[in-house]
Amino acid sequence: MDAFFWWISKIVIGIVSLFFFIRGLEVLIGSYSLNNPAEFIMYFFSSSMLILVSAVGIIYSAVKIFKRVRGEL
Repeated sequence: MDAFFWWISKIVIGIVSLFFFIRGLEVLIGSYSLNNPAEFIMYFFSSSMLILVSAVGIIYSAVKIFKRVRGEL
């Protein structure tokens, strides 16, 4: 039963991170249509942070699953 929850937790982390990664890309692309420079800077940096954090979540879950499949975990 522990193995089941391990797989579910890593898959959920990966899916949620992928969702926020895509949302961050949408915000980043949308920030270029803003006219106010202050708003552009805020949207640009917030989307960059969202992309960075979600990319770490995607990489984390991918590495853990890869190691588990290879038998290293």
